[in-house]
Amino acid sequence: MGMGPGFARCCRYVLLFAVALATLHADSFRLYLKDGTYQQVREYQRVEERVRYYSVERSEWEELPLALVDFTKTEAERKQRVEQERKSTAATDAEEKFERAQAHEISLIPRDPGAYYLEGETPLALKQAEPKIVNNKRQAVLKALSPVPLVPGKSTIEIEGAQSRFPLTDPRPTLWFRSAREERFGIVKCTLKKDSRVVERWLVQQVSNEVFAERDEIEIFRQQVGDGLYKIWPQKPLTPGEYAVIQFTEGERNTQAWDFRVDIPVPK
Repeated sequence: MGMGPGFARCCRYVLLFAVALATLHADSFRLYLKDGTYQQVREYQRVEERVRYYSVERSEWEELPLALVDFTKTEAERKQRVEQERKSTAATDAEEKFERAQAHEISLIPRDPGAYYLEGETPLALKQAEPKIVNNKRQAVLKALSPVPLVPGKSTIEIEGAQSRFPLTDPRPTLWFRSAREERFGIVKCTLKKDSRVVERWLVQQVSNEVFAERDEIEIFRQQVGDGLYKIWPQKPLTPGEYAVIQFTEGERNTQAWDFRVDIPVPK
C-alpha cells in the first residue's frame, strides 16, 4: 500500500518540529538549583530576591526564590559550554578555510597526467624523463623495451645527466601527481653514476625473464584529492640531492620518472 502526500507532509512537519526543538535547546542552558535539580532556560534575570527565567520546556517566563538557585554551578557550566562552542567554531572555520584553500590549489593543477609543483599560484610541470636501461652489453630507452628481451643479470635504470634541471629549495616539497592509470607511484632518491642518475636497479631472472626492482624509495604522505589526482610530500625533510617521482608496476618494465633535485640555500 503506497504512502500518500498526507503522510509525506506529516513527516515534514515532524522533521521541522525536531529541527526547531534541537535549535531551541542548542540556545538554552541549565539553571541549577541547590537541591541538584535544574530548569532548562533561555535566559534568566535577578530581580531583588527572586530569579526570573524563561523556561524552554513551557515557553514562558517563570520565577524562583533567589536562595534556591546555584549560580556558581550554573555559570561554571555556561562558561565551559561557551568555551567548547568557541573551540568548535574555530576548528570548523579552520577546516573550511583549509578546504577552500585546497580546492583553489586543485583548480590550478593542469588536467594532463604528470608531476607538478605549485610556486605560489603558478603550476610548474616536472619534465618527464626518458629512463634508459643500462647493462654491460647495451643501453636502450626504457619505453621502447617492451618487445625486446632483457639480458639476464643486473641492470640499472638511469636518467641522463648528473643533475636535474628542476631545482627545489624546500626540503619537504609538496608535489601534485596526476595519474592516467591505476599504478603504484612514489618518490625515490637517485644515485649518481658518472653523467647519469640511477632510478632503479633491476635483477632479471635467467629462465623466467622476470624483473625484480630495487629502489631507494622515500616515505611519503599521500592524499587523493580528485579523480587520479594526488597530493604527495615526504614524511621527513629530504637531504640535498637528486630525486624523482616515479610510476611503475611491480615486475613490469614500465617505469616512468619525473626528476627534480633539492638544493638547500647556504645561509648568508
